[in-house]
Amino acid sequence: MKKVVAILAISLALFASNSMAADPALARVTFIPQWIPQAQFAGYMMALEKGFYKESGLDVEILRGGPADSPLEALQSGRATFCSLWVSTAVQHRAMGVKLVNLAQIVQHSALMIVAKKASGIINLENLNGRRVGLWEGDFKIQPLALFKSRNLSVIEVPLYSTVNLFLKGAVEAMTAMWYNEYHTLLNTGLEPDDLTTFFFRDYGLNFPEDGIYCLEKTLIDNPSVCEGFVQASLKGWIYAFEHEKETLDVVMKYTDTAHTGTNRAHQTWMLARMKDLIFPNGDKAVFGKLDVQQYLLVTNTLQSLGFIKNAPGYEDFYRGQR
Repeated sequence: MKKVVAILAISLALFASNSMAADPALARVTFIPQWIPQAQFAGYMMALEKGFYKESGLDVEILRGGPADSPLEALQSGRATFCSLWVSTAVQHRAMGVKLVNLAQIVQHSALMIVAKKASGIINLENLNGRRVGLWEGDFKIQPLALFKSRNLSVIEVPLYSTVNLFLKGAVEAMTAMWYNEYHTLLNTGLEPDDLTTFFFRDYGLNFPEDGIYCLEKTLIDNPSVCEGFVQASLKGWIYAFEHEKETLDVVMKYTDTAHTGTNRAHQTWMLARMKDLIFPNGDKAVFGKLDVQQYLLVTNTLQSLGFIKNAPGYEDFYRGQR
C-alpha cells in the first residue's frame, strides 16, 4: 500500500511539474492555409516544429485547409486567427466589406500558368482561341479572364477541379496549373517538358503576388503584438525550411501522410524548391515578406477593369506589413 501511495505521489508531482512547464502566458491562435498540407506551407510547419511560435509567445495550431474549408469563412467565424490567401482574393473580399488586412506577403511572383499539349497544335496564345480550356472556378479565374480579354481570345471554359484527369484524357486541350504543383504532376505522369506548351501569367503582364498572411483588421487593432509575433515566427520558419531541406521535407511528409493526401517526397521536393524561387525571386531577400505597391496596383487595376470590384481598397489600408 505504501508503494502505491509513493508511486501516486510521484505521478502527481510529475503531472504538476509538466502542467507548470506549459506557459499559461502563451497566446493561443490558429492558422489555416488555403489548401491541403504540402510544401507550399512548409514555413509555417517548421515555425511550429522548431518552436519559433512559442518563442514569440504564441501557442499555434495549424488547421487543415482544402477545398471544403474556406480560410475566409474560418477567419470570419473566429475559428481561425490567421490565414493565407492570394492578394487577388483578399482584395475582392476587402472591397466587398470584409475587413481583411495583409500582414506579410510571402509569395512574390505568380506561379499560375496555362499548360497545353503541343500535339494539340497549341504553340502560342492565339492558338487557344475556340479551344476547350480547363479553368479553376472563383478567384482563380481572374488572371485567365484578364489574359483572354487582353488578347481578344474566346475560349470554351470547362470547370476544373482538383485533378489533372480532364487534361490527360483529352477532355480539355489546355488547363490552368500551378508551377509548383499540377505542372510537376503532369510530368510525373510521363509527359516530358518538350511535350507541353506553357504560358506563365507573370510573362504576360499579370504577375499577381499570391500567398500572403492575413487576419481581420480587428485582430490587428486588438492584438498587434500577437500579429507581429506570428509574422516574425512564420518568416523565420520559411528561412529555416530553405536552409534545412531534408529536415523540412521529413516534416512536410509527416503532415501529408497524416492527411492522407496521396503525394510523394519527390513531388514535395519539387514544390519546396519552387516555393523558394517564388519567395526569393532571383535570390532577392530584400523583398521577403513585403507587398510591393506597384504589384498591388496591378492587381487592383485588373480587378476593376474586369468588373470584379468597384472600388479598390487603398494600399495603406490593405497592407500593414513591413515597408
